[in-house]
Amino acid sequence: MNTLFGGKNEDRPLADRLRPQGLEEVVGQGHLLGPTGSLGRMLAVGRLTSFILWGPPGCGKTTIARLLAERTSLHFEPLSAVFSGVADLRKVFEAAKKRKEMGQGTLLFVDEIHRFNRAQQDGFLPFVEDGTVVLVGATTENPSFELNGALLSRCQVLVLHRLDDAALETLIGRAETLIGHALPLAEDSRAALKAMADGDGRYFLNLIEALSILPPEPLLDSAELAQVVHKRAPAYDKDREGHYNLISALHKSLRGSDTDAALYWMARMLDGGEDPLYLLRRLARFAVEDIGLADPAALTQALAAWDLYERLGSPEGELGLAQLVIYLGTAPKSNAAYKALKAAQRAAKETGSLMPPMHILNAPTKMMKELGYSKGYQYDHDTAEGFSGQNYFPDEMPRRVFYDPPERGFERDVRKRLAYWEKLRQKKTDE
Repeated sequence: MNTLFGGKNEDRPLADRLRPQGLEEVVGQGHLLGPTGSLGRMLAVGRLTSFILWGPPGCGKTTIARLLAERTSLHFEPLSAVFSGVADLRKVFEAAKKRKEMGQGTLLFVDEIHRFNRAQQDGFLPFVEDGTVVLVGATTENPSFELNGALLSRCQVLVLHRLDDAALETLIGRAETLIGHALPLAEDSRAALKAMADGDGRYFLNLIEALSILPPEPLLDSAELAQVVHKRAPAYDKDREGHYNLISALHKSLRGSDTDAALYWMARMLDGGEDPLYLLRRLARFAVEDIGLADPAALTQALAAWDLYERLGSPEGELGLAQLVIYLGTAPKSNAAYKALKAAQRAAKETGSLMPPMHILNAPTKMMKELGYSKGYQYDHDTAEGFSGQNYFPDEMPRRVFYDPPERGFERDVRKRLAYWEKLRQKKTDE
């Protein structure tokens, strides 16, 4: 019987039989385990400090923690935050105290550590501080959102990568060695199999196991592969970090006028189950924040696509969403209106409750007229240029420029118009 990589029983799942028996067998995480990596340096001095392993599913978090405990002669104590409570933690800490008294340390591995509430997370602090345990937490969620600041201050956060093509190819090779023959995959279907895994090594090995019972011939093409194994759903949680990462990628791709990349990120979000109405709200915001008056029709297009989707629904309405992304991606960009609003808001806070100049105030009563309300106001339409050039800022406030349109799109014409009015204003001021 083949015992490569710890395989001792052919009835065990392939993922278990191929579980690394040493840190050197872990794939895809060389940035942490190599000589210059954080874990590599800890091992070089023979001392582990508490840390959080943050990474996607199937990247080796549990395996790394177990192998680190073996390498440093620490007792490995696994715990799942999903199935454990305060009573379980007390038992673990009491056992760790006794081991410490006998001269043995404990590596406490807490899977899904973000599922513990704030009070439970605080419960780790004294035992981490006094060295009762070396805490290794594992999470798929952003620790800065999900973990206490106090716990984070005592633990280094180490980021694990999803397995890349090279790492997955290594796993295929190990699996083929273990089962004794090549998988029945043509070149395109081999690439398709790796794409199906979406960087998850555990899921990838499960796919391989489904193929391992087939003879090495005939080779499967991509269509035949899809019939044998099922593609996993994309890793996307609409209320978690993946949601914010992808909408950020979509927004910045549009801002960078990379229409193809924007279409890709939009498709990723839709494929992950995102509500198209959420995307339409964000794209409408983009139309005024990053395009604005460089192309005033962008907002019209956004509202039209929004209306179209509400009328047609999915999937027909998604074509309107795609058309909107293309329009926004190819439109001239300007954040001049966005910057003008921010600048005006800052000025409003700085200047407080300054009154408007008297000449632009209405005087509906005799007393107000006697006090000077509306005195000296010039009706712009009565001037030759349709522009009086009067001051509309508070008398105590120097004139400020908030809106500075660039030489792009429709705003090129707006800029010329503003320059013309400024020239007239200066001329009328000098007269």
